[in-house]
Amino acid sequence: MRLRPVLYGLLALPLMAALLLSWGAGGVHAADNEMKVFRDITCGCCMKWVEHLRANGFQVTVQDVPETNEYSRQHGVPDALRSCHVGIIAGYAIEGHVPAADIHRLLKERPAAKGLAAPGMPAGSPGMEVAGGRRDRYSVMLFDAKGRASVYQEYPAISPR
Repeated sequence: MRLRPVLYGLLALPLMAALLLSWGAGGVHAADNEMKVFRDITCGCCMKWVEHLRANGFQVTVQDVPETNEYSRQHGVPDALRSCHVGIIAGYAIEGHVPAADIHRLLKERPAAKGLAAPGMPAGSPGMEVAGGRRDRYSVMLFDAKGRASVYQEYPAISPR
């Protein structure tokens, strides 16, 4: 038996174990649950969205800023898709009240895109819940580096009973 291949194999074990431990289920890197959110200091709904993200497994740090356009622009969010906060996770920008399920899907699929946006502040989206359960119809948009956007997920309107 040759000793050198066995020694190389033994030396590689700690590295392989570290790599395996750094990856979560489904090929999503463990650090992919860490998001930094830049929020407009005058906005009250942003922290409700952050609570939604935390309840769905994301570790979120929040930085209050006078306005978010600068951060959205830096991360390639088209003007037409802007909202009151932008999150950065795994190199993607998440603009507005995007549901956590869509962010999880984005991180699993890893499309060649800049990020997701829920333009405006649609009633009933995470953080924008309203009494009576009303939800406006809205779309979560996937956008690329050239500013092109396509529908990533649609949410129907729900009328209160």
